[in-house]
Amino acid sequence: MTLRSLCLGLTALASFGMALPALAQETSPLQTIPRLDVARYMGDWHEISRYPNRFQKKCIGPSSASYRLLEDGQVEVINRCPLSSGEMNVAVGSARQLGGAHSPKLEVRFAPAWLSFIPAVWGDYWVVDLDEAYQLVAVSEPRREYLWILSRQPQVEPQAYQALLDRLAAQGFDLQRLEKTALDGAARKQPHQP
Repeated sequence: MTLRSLCLGLTALASFGMALPALAQETSPLQTIPRLDVARYMGDWHEISRYPNRFQKKCIGPSSASYRLLEDGQVEVINRCPLSSGEMNVAVGSARQLGGAHSPKLEVRFAPAWLSFIPAVWGDYWVVDLDEAYQLVAVSEPRREYLWILSRQPQVEPQAYQALLDRLAAQGFDLQRLEKTALDGAARKQPHQP
């Protein structure tokens, strides 16, 4: 083995070692909040920011979600956002809790009820961060492909928002992908500020 081969091998090994913490962070299981009081969670929420997604491609302004607890224990979900045509896009769905009565893991479905027996029509809806007053929440799913930040108010105090972003970054979320939902009809990238 030549000195050059040894140096190249050590350099490659060192580079791999430096990449391990980032790799471990990306593949670590997503942590949810310890418990969710579903009744307190019900009501109206305003979207503050989100990862871009195909469901909201045509939304041009403030999006909102309304949740209502039904008698059978499921949750009615109504998502709204304005379209460039001036019309309001409304999607009505259903959510159900996975696990016990205080589980922060839910599944949501916007497909017709008669398709609810098909597992693929249900999407994960995990509450990964929620303040004690139930005013600011982050929702995602195990692969971290989707992320929504919602608030009871259309705007959030900058310090509370930044603290939430810091906690999401510690959970392995790519904050460079996050788009702040604009009130003027255009979502804008809002990179995390250290």
